[in-house]
Amino acid sequence: MTEPLFPALLNPPAREAVRFGSVALDYSGLAAAAGAVARRLRSVETTRGRRVHVAVWATPTAHTAVAVVGALVAGVPAVPINPRSGEREVAHIVEDSAPALVLAEPGVTLPRALTRVPRVSVSLTGDGGDLPAEPPAEHPALIVYTSGTTGAPKGVVLPRRAIASTIDALGQAWRWTAEDVLVQALPLFHVHGLVLGILGPVRLGGAVHHLGRFGTDALVERLSAGGTMMFGVPTMYHRIAEEIADRPDLAEALSSARLLVSGSAALPVHDHERIGAATGQRVVERYGMTETLMNTSVRVDGPARPGTVGFPLAGVRVRLVDDAGAELTEDDGQTIGEIQVTGSNLFTEYLNRPDATRDAFDGEWFRTGDMGVRDPDGSLRIVGRRATDLIKSGGYKIGAGEIENALLDHPGVAEVAVTGEPDPDLGERVVAWVVPAASRPSEADLADHVATLLAPHKRPRVVRYLDALPRNDLGKVMKRALDG
Repeated sequence: MTEPLFPALLNPPAREAVRFGSVALDYSGLAAAAGAVARRLRSVETTRGRRVHVAVWATPTAHTAVAVVGALVAGVPAVPINPRSGEREVAHIVEDSAPALVLAEPGVTLPRALTRVPRVSVSLTGDGGDLPAEPPAEHPALIVYTSGTTGAPKGVVLPRRAIASTIDALGQAWRWTAEDVLVQALPLFHVHGLVLGILGPVRLGGAVHHLGRFGTDALVERLSAGGTMMFGVPTMYHRIAEEIADRPDLAEALSSARLLVSGSAALPVHDHERIGAATGQRVVERYGMTETLMNTSVRVDGPARPGTVGFPLAGVRVRLVDDAGAELTEDDGQTIGEIQVTGSNLFTEYLNRPDATRDAFDGEWFRTGDMGVRDPDGSLRIVGRRATDLIKSGGYKIGAGEIENALLDHPGVAEVAVTGEPDPDLGERVVAWVVPAASRPSEADLADHVATLLAPHKRPRVVRYLDALPRNDLGKVMKRALDG
């Protein structure tokens, strides 16, 4: 018999499951509402006589949580769509995934491409009844589209097995239990906010309080009302770090939490230090991506290691390889290799793209495209993406992240991104894109600062000043939008 993905829905505990602002569902209410969605979707499959997908217009609301949980209970793969996507991107996703229905919050206006798909308005109530039988573990659960930075977005097919194994492994690493109340404000079209931030608490029988939109006042309110965990991205923690020295209420609320987790991009060491100094808390980092869900994490009972993403989770193996694909065994904190992953957390395929699926693997190992180093204690540090963050200059391999952390230690730097650009002598030269703080530092000052903290060959040869860095919905810097 297949293990249920959401055991708490079969025997609902008497506790709150999900809260979005003033709208809350306990486990009985979530089971009833999700069950109603599941029965509706099962009837569509029966009528059509074939496996179908459904789109979910993924607004940060309880309706999205009910829609996705209901689809998973039915065994119908859900395709979460970013409500801030442009018409062309939505049209591509609709054409590629061919959803039979779109599930949406009542009253919201959908883009033209989705108006041609039959719509089901999701209710937050239901009349009870038995839930459908549990589908097999390898059955597709979600189809999550990539950001499309190197072409049209690809649909990543995530099986139920990957979701269950990732959540259970994080439960072990973070001692995450049904007693925890997670506070978050992440978008629900991505694995961080949806899989970890909604499906995680529901699988473990705990609770999630979603803020709808991130703000430090709302964060203080929810953490002070019993929140035990916070999930966020570096832009959120940067805002916290900027405010916390002058906000005793914010420091106290974060101090009361059991666990603070940052993901989706590296959290600068400077922000780690400012939050730690004000709260006595550390921020735990983990490493994952759409195709793999979670790969590694700092453990809640392990040493604090700002700048690292910890150790492989249960059921996951990680290796570093050189440019020829040979495994690297060095643990010197300097030798850079591409990160490859295998385990129960992996996706099964890119929808309708057997060529891309084949090219993504080296045997059983998924090629992440991320570059990393292994520290002497075995923990992993990410230095960036191969395509945008690995700079080959003067015969050296340089990780952009290390230089970014060094520059953020300069009092004149508020934000920074580091890239490489062609150089006739060096091959590539290091370029720093700097958002200045109150006073603008000179190029020479910044170069000397990096050369003092790191090796001289890692200093920026060019500095370009900006008012703001281009970022996506998850707060990641879009380096391809920086003109070299």
